[in-house]
Amino acid sequence: MTSLPGPDTLTPERVDVRLVPAALTSWIVTAAGIVWPVGRVIAALGVILGAVSAALLWWAGRGATWARAVGVATIAAGAVGVGFGIAITLRTEAVRHHPITAAFGTTAQVTVTPTESALAVGGSRMMFRAKLQRLGPHEISGRVVVFARTPGFADIIVGQPVHFTARISRPTRHDLTVAVLNATGEPTRSQAGPVPRAAHTVRDRFASAAREVLPPQQAAILPALVLGDTSAIPAMTNHDFRVAGLTHLTAVSGANVTIVCGAVLFSARLVGPRTAVGLAAVALVAFVIVVQPTASVLRAAVMGAIALLGMLSARRRPAVPALSATVLVVMVGAPHLAVDAGFALSVVATAALVVIAPVWSRRMVARGWPKPLADALGIAWAAQVVTAPLVAGISGRVSLVGAAANLAVAVVIAPITVLGSAAAALCVIWPVGASVLIRFTGPELWWVLSIAHWSASIPTASIPVPAGLVGVLVVGGGAVVIVVLWRWAWFRAAIAIGVVCLLSWSLSGLLTK
Repeated sequence: MTSLPGPDTLTPERVDVRLVPAALTSWIVTAAGIVWPVGRVIAALGVILGAVSAALLWWAGRGATWARAVGVATIAAGAVGVGFGIAITLRTEAVRHHPITAAFGTTAQVTVTPTESALAVGGSRMMFRAKLQRLGPHEISGRVVVFARTPGFADIIVGQPVHFTARISRPTRHDLTVAVLNATGEPTRSQAGPVPRAAHTVRDRFASAAREVLPPQQAAILPALVLGDTSAIPAMTNHDFRVAGLTHLTAVSGANVTIVCGAVLFSARLVGPRTAVGLAAVALVAFVIVVQPTASVLRAAVMGAIALLGMLSARRRPAVPALSATVLVVMVGAPHLAVDAGFALSVVATAALVVIAPVWSRRMVARGWPKPLADALGIAWAAQVVTAPLVAGISGRVSLVGAAANLAVAVVIAPITVLGSAAAALCVIWPVGASVLIRFTGPELWWVLSIAHWSASIPTASIPVPAGLVGVLVVGGGAVVIVVLWRWAWFRAAIAIGVVCLLSWSLSGLLTK
């Protein structure tokens, strides 16, 4: 018999949003300054806000108490706007007047250091991002995108300097990239540092161990779920994951970081809290190095580091202030992520999980739902609602089965991540032990692949929507309408009837194939 929730269970926690305005201001200002040359304008507006804030604070000194709160908030937003406006103006000016602009349209010898593994982009072409080191005989720096057709780039190592001939073009996106390099010859490689070599060894041996003990499809998807290595995933599996709304599982994010650090903290609790936190920090650094610091990994790593520091200082660090602080840190250290879709998806999904999901879960518990089921449904629905508009804007499609598919696979993701991460750590020093752990992931991987295939096989699994901003507004508006109307019983009944009809039609389509 399910017990009724107590008053503490139903009492919502107060959310600390004091850092949210500063984080949003830094993000909006940085993104606007990258896409449009408005950094100076934003900085000027910040100065004006500062003057208005000073007037409000002076008024507050004469007895207007409301003016103090407004003045403090305004001066904080103005200060953040001025600082980030000036910073992004300097960065965009440096990109606009970069020395490589004089070489646009020409062919030259270049040396770059890849910052991510090469990805296939159609046919025999591949693409990777890199840091520029040399242009001809001159030392130079900057972020570049490299396109290549030659097979010599297929197995490049992140952190390994590569020398080749390339045609230099103007960047096509506003993301602080200084140039696009189209390789025209075979690369000459230098030796990578010990850390990149070690990370590559772990990824390579983990993938090899998976191929030895698992069926081909499972062996291809395991490195993607654990380390974000999608290089071996077949095109059909990619299609199934995309239609089923499960593609985010192959992009290592906050969930992976949380599971890994949580497992280390749990296993190390016998050695004392400070030692356990230290071991978790070591695991976090090693994990980020091996999986590569992509947008979602970088966001999750900074947030995890803030949480670990909070544990060391014995102070509670709620998720919203930690997420806000993470956005501020990332905007300072990696401003190009302000216009990165992966970073946006990661942040909004995390915000939904820590703000919206608990509220929905409490309401379901109040109506008699078992708490584990309520938590799982709240997480799946919240993540789907907030990410669907962005996914629609990027891909031009919206998945109708995403929430159900994510709910179905949620129970097996943690075992896959824990067992896979432990196997990746062991594959270099104890291959037999790593193979045993990988074998235990087989049933869970079969379940994930089956759910993805079954979901994608439904004729109406995803529907086309306008791409770009129009798609974001359409899907976002639809999500808001559903959330607002959900409180009325007639609307829930209509949705239930619609779902039943949709499932019946979809299943009939499957049965007639």
